[in-house]
Amino acid sequence: MNATDSIREEVRETYSAIAERPEDDAPFPTGRSLAEKLGYPAALLDTLPVTAVDAFCGVSNVSLFAAIPDGSTVLDLGCGAGLDTLIAARRTGDTGKVYATDFSQAMLDRAHKAVAQARAANVELLMADAEQLPLADRSIDVAIVNGIFNLNPARERILLELARVMRPGGEVFAAELILTERLTEAERTDKTNWFS
Repeated sequence: MNATDSIREEVRETYSAIAERPEDDAPFPTGRSLAEKLGYPAALLDTLPVTAVDAFCGVSNVSLFAAIPDGSTVLDLGCGAGLDTLIAARRTGDTGKVYATDFSQAMLDRAHKAVAQARAANVELLMADAEQLPLADRSIDVAIVNGIFNLNPARERILLELARVMRPGGEVFAAELILTERLTEAERTDKTNWFS
């Protein structure tokens, strides 16, 4: 297994473990407390299924700041447990559609439960790698991406795939962790540090 595949499997295992046991300690902040720290209003979180909130793993409140017009077709790339998916589904309304993708079956299982609990009829969940989406060319009006670029070394392929599925004039709203200072040599060569 090459380094890229190894990182992908470690990421999948970690996120799957969070999906299966969100109450266990994770290697980074998760859940409702993280969502509130990132600016999701408590009153909004109270209206969403706990299934989605408890296993939230984003880096921002992208589904709140993204421009999601009523009736638009939305992609939630790396949807996790479905918190942003459900917010986007509300924002685009009954005439809109949200395609939500993830590469962790455990996270998708959790998202399926959350979508069913929310009775969100305008959501379709898809098992997919971010760099190979099962969507037609030029089919998406708005894409939201909440922290997957640092977790996948195939960033250029992800961006090319986003460009393929976006309609002319469509918009991508992405949030990501960024470095504010150079990594040390030890940090850059640490194979357990996904973000290096």
